[in-house]
This record gives sequence, structure tokens and C-alpha cells, in this order.
Amino acid sequence: MTNTPTTEFVMPIAMHNHIVRAAYIHRGFTPEESAAAARFSDLTALHGIKTHNAIKALHLDELFGSKAGGCVPGATIEVLPSKFKAVARWNANRKLGQATAFAAMEHCMKLADEFGVGVVSVDNAFHYLWGGGYVIDAAKKGYLAYTACTAALAEVVPFGGKFPTLGTNPHSWGFPTTQAIGFPICVDWATSVVAMGRVQQFSREGKQLGPGWAVDKDGNPTQDPNKAAALFPFGEHKGYGLSLIDELLAAYIGGSLPTLRSRWSIGPKDEKRTPCFFFQCIRADAISGDAFAYNRSQQENVKAVLEDIRGHGNEKTLLPGEPEARAAQRSEKLGGLIFTAAEIDALEGIAREAGVAFDRKNLKPVESS
Repeated sequence: MTNTPTTEFVMPIAMHNHIVRAAYIHRGFTPEESAAAARFSDLTALHGIKTHNAIKALHLDELFGSKAGGCVPGATIEVLPSKFKAVARWNANRKLGQATAFAAMEHCMKLADEFGVGVVSVDNAFHYLWGGGYVIDAAKKGYLAYTACTAALAEVVPFGGKFPTLGTNPHSWGFPTTQAIGFPICVDWATSVVAMGRVQQFSREGKQLGPGWAVDKDGNPTQDPNKAAALFPFGEHKGYGLSLIDELLAAYIGGSLPTLRSRWSIGPKDEKRTPCFFFQCIRADAISGDAFAYNRSQQENVKAVLEDIRGHGNEKTLLPGEPEARAAQRSEKLGGLIFTAAEIDALEGIAREAGVAFDRKNLKPVESS
């Protein structure tokens, strides 16, 4: 059985970014914050990320952000005193997550240039969406980069439990492997079976969920994306443990009860309801033992290791980050960002909200790959 190609549409990057910037400005965000939001959404669409694009970002803002008090347009990041030169502590004051995350990762790189490693912890944040975008950006600049965050809501049932008390809590690693293989390896995953953004994507596209992905409001397994109320952790106890890491990092940083996160109308008044971020960058030369076999350079050694992993009959194995790199190559070849018809419908609605003229007839149709 073969898949019938469907029609997708190519949107010029400038058009996309203009719509996204205008949408955020319309909601009261500063030009700088709106530009960061557009830059981030550009990154997601370029790399084929359907779960955390501009549609998801603005939907999240509508539900839990500027319209609900979870995100404060124009907020200023407060830099807190730190006893450790390689570690920065920030209070984001609920500033837009994308703007905060770009700034935090940039600061991590600056610290790593001086100390070999740089860490930024962020309290009182608003969700930054796709962590992979930030680590890919840093990895392209030569750093081993990592970020984790607590998700906007507790939507995941812990292994052996029945009530959602964990976020989808992603982990994202980026490795500077462009010289070795042509693109940065990016290990990026939600700790649930799928991200809630994937559920929302399937709802838009009229698709059913896979078995074992979600439960309905009564705790019964469901494959209907419109009935999904909570998700399962991937790998049972393994995903549960990885999700717990994010909650513990947040607990040490200043995050409060997961079941109250982004739920501003319930629970004790003095409990906090904001996510937390953790960022880290390491310079590759800072961890080198300088004793590679056959006098290889560090990058030659990385290439040799990856070739061995993909050798021995494993040549068709994909590396993490490779699908995203291929999506970016396709976008660049077609001269814009690629969206489905349903996504264009949603973007047209965003343009209408922002008062931006939009005519989908100007978009180039292409067959899906």
C-alpha cells in the first residue's frame, strides 16, 4: 500500500515572520519579543516541527499566556546574584518564553567561552515550546548544548498512577557535529509518548492517535485526539523517570506544585504557577582528553565513532536530528516554509486576527515528500 501524496504550500519566510510578529504585537508584546517569537517559529517550520510552530505558540499564549496572566508582555528579566561565575540565575518575571530562551542560551555560550561551561537557571518562566530549536542553534555555533523545562501543564500520568501530575517535560541535547556529518545531532523528546502538540496536530489533520498514547477524562485509553485529556510517559518507568528529572530541576530552581502550573484560578493563593527552565552549554575543547586514536582530531574522532555506529549493516539508520536537517534542506530548496492546508487555514486566521492581508493564492503548492 502506498501513501497518496497530498498538497502542501510554500510560504515565503518573510511573509510568515511578518504575520507572526504582527500577531504578537497585536497581543501587546514588544517589537523585540515579537521578533524573537517569529524567529523561533521560523526555526520550527524550517525544521519540519509541526507540534510547536507558530500555531501552537499562539494557541498556548491564548490559553495560558498573555490572555490568562501566565505571560507578561514587556516583562524584564531580573538577573539574580550568583556565587558561581559559570552559573547565572534569572527571574524571568513571566516574560515571553521564546525571547527568554534565546537570551539564556546566548548567555550560556558566553559563559562557556570564558569558563568552558555555562549554566543558566530560569524561574518564573513561560513555556519556551521546542527545546530542539535552541540547542540546534547553539550546536551550529560549536557548543554541546542542553535544555530542559517543565511544561505548561501537568498532562502526564506517572507510571503506575492514574492522575496526571507531570508535564510532558522535554529534554533537548544538541551536538556540534556539522563538520563531521553535515548537520548537528539533536536528541530532543517529550517524556510522554507524544507531545500534546502532536495530539493537537492530529486533531487538525483529522487523524487518530496511536494505541497507548492517551486517556480520556475518565482515565480510559482513547485514540480520539478530541477526547485525549492526559498522556502516558514513553517507555513506562523510563519516561516517568526522565519527566521527574525536569520536575526536580524545577523544584531546586523555584518551581512549585506541578498540578497547579498555569492553573491560575485554583489552589492556594501563595503557590507559584510558572514553569522553570534549565540551560547548559559546554565548549567541545573543554572536555577533550587530547588522546584520540591514530592522532585524530576531535572532529575526526566524532566522525569515526558515528561511522562505526552506522556501519556493519546499519547504513540506513537515521541519526537524531537528521529528519530535521532534511526538512530544513527541503525548505531551503523550495524557497520557503512548508505547511499543510490545515496549517494554512490556521495561519490565515492568525493573519486575520493581526490585521495582516493574506491571500493563500500567492502560495506555491507542492506535493508532500
